[in-house]
Amino acid sequence: MRKRKFSNSSLKGWLYLLPAILFLGAFMVYPLIDVFVYSFEEGYNSASQTYFGTGFYNYSYVLHDPYFLQAVKNTFILVVITVPLSTGIALLISIGLQAVRPLRELLQTIFFLPYVTNTLAVGMVFMILFKKTAYSEGMINLLITALGGTSVDFIDGPYWAKMFVLCFYTVWVVMPFKILILTGALSGVDRQYYHAARVDGTSKFRIFMRITLPMISPMIFYLVITGFIGAFKAYSDVVALFGTNLNAAEMNTIVGYVYDMLYGDSGGYPSYASAAAIILFAIILTITCINLLISKKNVHY
Repeated sequence: MRKRKFSNSSLKGWLYLLPAILFLGAFMVYPLIDVFVYSFEEGYNSASQTYFGTGFYNYSYVLHDPYFLQAVKNTFILVVITVPLSTGIALLISIGLQAVRPLRELLQTIFFLPYVTNTLAVGMVFMILFKKTAYSEGMINLLITALGGTSVDFIDGPYWAKMFVLCFYTVWVVMPFKILILTGALSGVDRQYYHAARVDGTSKFRIFMRITLPMISPMIFYLVITGFIGAFKAYSDVVALFGTNLNAAEMNTIVGYVYDMLYGDSGGYPSYASAAAIILFAIILTITCINLLISKKNVHY
């Protein structure tokens, strides 16, 4: 009787999950398998659905393509700079919000506004702030020259000037969500731990390191993981700042390279795009696994 009851409830559970399983299978699992197959088909023609061989040539071509190597470099710089920086700044702001209780809700709303604003719209504003034109130096350059510095072309100028704008913009866009998550995590910390630490005369820094950080470490880990994945998939942010010809601007990303291989001026090469997409998938999977291994020692659940 128990076995029958268990089997009926188990069957009912699978029936509830069936729509989600079908959806994930149709729109995630099947496309991933399809892309993996395409990545090994050499000389694939999307019009005739034919190819002349299978092998690792597509991977070899992509890994030796200067545009792809530039895209990998840009993506890794973006990830290494923006993920720790945005998480750290968001944590500091969240701690500050905890100290201003009367205005906390208002400030949370203000900080969250960039997250609900269209990415391209924010990118256009940043471009206006930083771009030099024949008629204007841009607001940022006006501020730099007013302080005695030399104006810089942040949009069409030196590589590191453009990378600075991209990193600044990315941190600005992702930080509101992190502030919201960390503020909620800080609010959920049991206040009894703080009271006990103050009774023992523990310093604020030690309280932060020994109580606050361990208690909110799952949320920090979640933000780091999602931050890495989001930064590796960056594309629309770069287009908003530097336009669609990212190879000429030397600011392309891996996702931008995949798009260019499919639909750009040099497009029509789904096999190369598939190989680049699988490489990106392998990079994200590797970094996620490394983070999971690190989290076993440093994240307290």
